[in-house]
Amino acid sequence: MEQIRVLIGKEFRLEWRQRYALNGMLLYIVSTVFVCFLSFSLRRNQLTPMVWNALFWIILLFTAINAIAKSFVQERSGRLLYYYTLISPQKIILSKILYNTLLMLVLASLGFGIYTLVMGVPGQEMDMPLFVVNLLLGAIGFAASLTLVAGIASKAENSATLMAVLSFPVVIPLLLMLIRVSKNALDGLDRSVSLDEIGTLLAIDAIVLVLSILLFPYLWRS
Repeated sequence: MEQIRVLIGKEFRLEWRQRYALNGMLLYIVSTVFVCFLSFSLRRNQLTPMVWNALFWIILLFTAINAIAKSFVQERSGRLLYYYTLISPQKIILSKILYNTLLMLVLASLGFGIYTLVMGVPGQEMDMPLFVVNLLLGAIGFAASLTLVAGIASKAENSATLMAVLSFPVVIPLLLMLIRVSKNALDGLDRSVSLDEIGTLLAIDAIVLVLSILLFPYLWRS
């Protein structure tokens, strides 16, 4: 655990040195929300809960891809070789998943706050605790799945393009489930209606996490 803690601390220090990356993601969130606001400012009756929900998760999805794509690209080959002699690959991938989860929680919270502040919340029956739980599961799922995809893409020459191509088939099932649960939360439906979807999200997060830990050592050796 001490090695994982040190690796997470290293990720925070790298992020702090490259603050332009975090600032760029925040600018992306603000700009896309502002574009959505301009698009619906004169057509408020067209901003249905379904449209509001879909726009929010699309913004969060592209934010996650941009945030996590650099997980392995910013690591130089010499540094990776140095890690190879000191730390097991399981600890490497676990530390990156934990860091990306924390990063996604921050970005998701800020994105949700800015989005609701500018766009408002459709309806008055929103189940906020259920929506927050769904947001947490989404952040974990995005972090776990996209971190492994970023590791695979980093082995190719055009990693940015490969990251975009590989990430969508992986996250689409997760995204559809997240949209369904958040739609139930927006409609104020009983929480028992969403139990199956919540269980599926937990299973997806667990499966992706286990697969990342099992498969990353083979990627690490290549």
